[in-house]
Amino acid sequence: MAVIKYIFKRIFYSFLTLIILVALTFFMMRLLPGDPFIGQKAIPETTLKALNEKYGLDKPMWQQLLIYFGNVFRGDLGISIHYNRPVNDIIRQAFPYSFDLGIRALIFATVMGILLGIIAAVKRGTHWDTLSMFLAIIGVSVPGFIVGSLLQYFFALKLTQWTGIAFFPNTGWNGFAAKILPSFALSLSSLATVSRLMRTSMMDVLSQDYIKTAKSKGLSQKAIVWKHAVRNAIMPVITVLGPISAALLTGAFVVENIFAIPGMGKFFVYSIQTQDHTMISGTTLFYGAFLIIANLLVDLAYGFIDPRVKLSEVKE
Repeated sequence: MAVIKYIFKRIFYSFLTLIILVALTFFMMRLLPGDPFIGQKAIPETTLKALNEKYGLDKPMWQQLLIYFGNVFRGDLGISIHYNRPVNDIIRQAFPYSFDLGIRALIFATVMGILLGIIAAVKRGTHWDTLSMFLAIIGVSVPGFIVGSLLQYFFALKLTQWTGIAFFPNTGWNGFAAKILPSFALSLSSLATVSRLMRTSMMDVLSQDYIKTAKSKGLSQKAIVWKHAVRNAIMPVITVLGPISAALLTGAFVVENIFAIPGMGKFFVYSIQTQDHTMISGTTLFYGAFLIIANLLVDLAYGFIDPRVKLSEVKE
């Protein structure tokens, strides 16, 4: 009953957050200066009036908001003003590419970040620790578009010139090789975050009394690390996987543009530039829902991974 109560409570808060997100996005887009049709050719007054009627922009703002909420509850995110297509169809077309990119980056960032953090903590003060922290600093400090550009230059361009073999395509999303560079470029920042958290948490756990007791009993370092330390040290990493997962799985606008990946990035950026209200609201709602669901799953996983944590005691 406690688990069911907790789940329903989280769902209620998630639903409330979505409502606030939709309302804020709706009003902020309409408070921007300009007109959603301003980027098109000169439009006669009658045509402009017909377009405003078609998209409901001639109605009072409170009516527009109520209509949009009603459409959202029915699963209809509206018609894109500049693409003249349902936002649902655009998301259905583009999101699989962004998701594919994100899931590859997430797996790489999580696995490699945890391993680097463990190695850095166990080998504290050695070259392994220095190398791990150097990679973490690079990942945090260097923007994704620079990492992507450098990868294109050295591995897609120069490596091809040196060897005469095109190991990695410069752009595109066809084939396994084409997905390696953009996935690494997107994952580097998250990998750095995970490795730093894992290192700090692992060092704290390794200094605990029960680890010293395990050592005194003659357990090997391998057994101590993997059977006793990792499970407790990984908890901070699990906590941040929610926002990291949402950010990576919805793709990265800059990385998608650099590698010409036909994901959500180009639609979202263009919709902001052209003040495509329905597209902005629809994609923002989609991203927000994804983030909320990811955080909900992390909260539940946190309680199940650590038996000492009661679901009803997980912080909101």
